[in-house]
Amino acid sequence: MNILIFIAPFLLATINRTATRRMNEQPIRLEIDKGKNVSRMPEWIRQQLGGGLDYGRTSKAVHGNHLHTVCEEARCPNRGECWSRGTATMMLLGDTCTRACGFCAVKTGKPAALNTGEPQQVAAAIKAMDLNYVVLTSVNRDDLADGGAGIFADTYTYIKEYNRDTGIEFLTPDFQQGQQRAIEIIMAAVTKFNDASDKPALVWGHNVETVPRLYKKARKGSKYQRSLDLLALASRQPGVETKSAIMLGLGETHDEIIEVLGDLRSVGVSRIAIGQYLRPTISHLPVESYIHPTEFTALQQQAEQLGFGWVKAGPLVRSSYHADD
Repeated sequence: MNILIFIAPFLLATINRTATRRMNEQPIRLEIDKGKNVSRMPEWIRQQLGGGLDYGRTSKAVHGNHLHTVCEEARCPNRGECWSRGTATMMLLGDTCTRACGFCAVKTGKPAALNTGEPQQVAAAIKAMDLNYVVLTSVNRDDLADGGAGIFADTYTYIKEYNRDTGIEFLTPDFQQGQQRAIEIIMAAVTKFNDASDKPALVWGHNVETVPRLYKKARKGSKYQRSLDLLALASRQPGVETKSAIMLGLGETHDEIIEVLGDLRSVGVSRIAIGQYLRPTISHLPVESYIHPTEFTALQQQAEQLGFGWVKAGPLVRSSYHADD
């Protein structure tokens, strides 16, 4: 049995003007909203508890190999569903992030010493589980000169050496210490195994997360333009397809969402995930609004009209959700 594991840590043409006109210039809200700190989740948000043999096997594979998961560290609402499908989302570079984003439950602080044996350990676990597609993500490591790019590159190399046919997707930080150098380090590994097949040698993901106006509140230490710059650089690499994600419900307007989607297309991003922000703890940013599933459907149609080839949009969609589809 193949267990799919995500090693990882969310339009200019209007399809339905009647449905979206009321959202323009105003934060997207529903009638049930009562302003800030919306605490009562609507009925369409259903989190599966998980169970069955696949859930247990996934848990055993994750914990037995001593791997960090975004599912647990970030309190992802999809853990029950994904683990029951034999999928999990894991992190490279430890479990401690050097940034403190207002929406993220991954712990912040001074990271432990770099584990240089991690790439081989992760690749060995992937081989043992006979995986055919993996997604590697990490915490931010601004303390490292290369931002952790070397660990991504080494992990890619080991995975491909163990199983040349395994599909690989990265979900990386923005590499603020040096994006061009990080690109060079990672692509040096990718090009060794690029066989010019019809499948991308690498799906390179980096999440913009929210609209530029909300960066100071939601993404301290990050810059919207820096994220776009990384995606632009990655999009120009041979054999690479780029991906991003945005979460809704932090007070963004419809026009701001459209602008972000347009920005992502302009730098070559071809895959997009759009989901609902859910507050992980009381100390994190409050939910400003819950977005109705029909509005996610409209956004998905608009994203497809913009030219995104892979679109996932819905309340519980996250950046690695059904990434193998």
